[in-house]
Amino acid sequence: MKIIVLPGDGIGPETMAATVEVLEAASRRFSLGLELIPDEAGHDSLARHGATVTDALLDKVKSADGLMLGPMATYDFKDESKGEINPSKFFRKSLDLYANIRPARTYKGMAARLGEFDLVVVRENTEGFYSDRNIESGSSEMLITPDVAISLRRITRQCCERIARSAFELARTRNKHVTIVHKANVLKIADGMFIDICHEVGRDFPDVSIDDFIVDAMMAHVVRAPQRFDVIVTTNMFGDILSDLTAELSGSLGLGGSLNAGDRYAMGQAAHGSAPDIAGRNIANPFSLVLSAAMLLNWYGQKNQKPSFLAAAKAIFDAVAAAIESGEATRDVGGKLGTRETGAALAQRLSAI
Repeated sequence: MKIIVLPGDGIGPETMAATVEVLEAASRRFSLGLELIPDEAGHDSLARHGATVTDALLDKVKSADGLMLGPMATYDFKDESKGEINPSKFFRKSLDLYANIRPARTYKGMAARLGEFDLVVVRENTEGFYSDRNIESGSSEMLITPDVAISLRRITRQCCERIARSAFELARTRNKHVTIVHKANVLKIADGMFIDICHEVGRDFPDVSIDDFIVDAMMAHVVRAPQRFDVIVTTNMFGDILSDLTAELSGSLGLGGSLNAGDRYAMGQAAHGSAPDIAGRNIANPFSLVLSAAMLLNWYGQKNQKPSFLAAAKAIFDAVAAAIESGEATRDVGGKLGTRETGAALAQRLSAI
């Protein structure tokens, strides 16, 4: 398996180095034959090539089997005419990575104020209110006058159907329940279509139960009792917000793995930002990126029917859980280790299996 590795900005190089160490240990232990190919995106690419991402890089990614994208300083990239392109958006749109899979679960060794839970948010990734990806050319966000701004939202049958199918297929491997999150009481046409299509797709999965919640009510229910949920499917912006909430409820946004997947390509990506204020201090939590890498291996193993990749992914998930329980972690999740030491401890656990 060839994986393009893009460390990113801020804490990205540190957390990616720890993640690469874990992937290399998993490759040795499970004979995966991983080929990790470093490249650059973000500020380094902007300085060297005049753009945060390049067409040449996209060609490399398309010829590989997967992509690992480190945290990016997206707030710094404001003018695409100057090469300041959001790399995350660029890859999601260029590779049609329509499903953002965001698990959230509690871990032993961390206080769970709401009790134990294990859920997954399945977020549509390519349309909705996000102006950088919901039209073919340009932006769907406009400044009509200095005092009037308009943002357009696109919802299509194709995107609703495929994200719903992704959610139901995932639910079949878990506890066989899907919750549809929407705002159809106000957005009657767009979210009305989304919820109707989700129920239509659900009829192909008679073994999976379904319920639905208006998004504001859903936030209250998740905070009150997250353990009642299994797989949550929703549109882009709602999923973006909800998945950060569920990750934090599990103990830390730094425990939120994230996979962006389409029919042909997939990209592992940490759920958090580039945190420039702590960059270079060896205190950043690498677990989110490590868990995202495990999700990428799992996706590849399922897609290509390779049991060794599935076993490696499970071993990484288990190693992270054991590390948190034993305190072999960074300070933000109850440990005393630095970024490098946390990555080394995880690699050692994998080597010792």
